[in-house]
Amino acid sequence: MVITDPVLLKGRDAVAVCRAAVTGGATMIQVRWKDGSPADVLQMTRSLVAALPVPILVNDRADIALAAGAAGVHLGWEDPPLDSLRPHMPADFLLGISVGTPDEAARASASSADYWSIGPCFATPNKSDAGPPLGLEGFAALARLAPEGVPVIGIGGITAANASAIVDAGAAGVAVIGAVLSAADPESAARGLRGAVSRV
Repeated sequence: MVITDPVLLKGRDAVAVCRAAVTGGATMIQVRWKDGSPADVLQMTRSLVAALPVPILVNDRADIALAAGAAGVHLGWEDPPLDSLRPHMPADFLLGISVGTPDEAARASASSADYWSIGPCFATPNKSDAGPPLGLEGFAALARLAPEGVPVIGIGGITAANASAIVDAGAAGVAVIGAVLSAADPESAARGLRGAVSRV
C-alpha cells in the first residue's frame, strides 16, 4: 500500500506518481492529506479511483471515500468508531484500523476491522505522532493478537531492505510513504518493495 503525502509529492501529480507505483507492483493506494480541504481530497480520490485498477482507500474520511467511490477508509482511534460506521457502509467497503499498542490491539480485536495497520515498525519522519518504533519483536507481538483471518500490514520506516523481515514477523504486506514518494523513480521503488515482500 502506497500512502499519499502532498509534502513528499513536491508538486508532482499524485495520479502519475501512484500510477507509476502501481505499475511497479503496489496493490493499494491510501489517500492521506491531513490538511487538505474536503473538496481537494475528494477530487484527488476521485481522480485516483478513475485512473487506477487497484483499491483506493481514504485516511480518516469515510464520507469522502463513499462520495469518491473508493474501496474503503482507514481509521485511527480519534476517528468515528469503526463499528458505528459499519452498518452504514456498503457490504464490500473496507474498514482498516491503526494499531500501535496492546490496548489498541485489544480494542481492535473487538471490532469488525477488515485489516490492521501496525506501527510504527521503525523510526519514520513522515508521521510526527507515530509513537516509538515497535521493532520486529514488538510488531510480531501485536500481529499475533489479530483475530484469525484479519490480515495485518506493517507501517513506519518500511524500506525494500526491511520489508521482508516485517513479512517474516507476520505481516500480510506493508504500507509505505517515503520509500516510494521520496524516490526519484517511484515505479522502480515500488518494484523493489514488491520483490522484497514477494520473496518471503
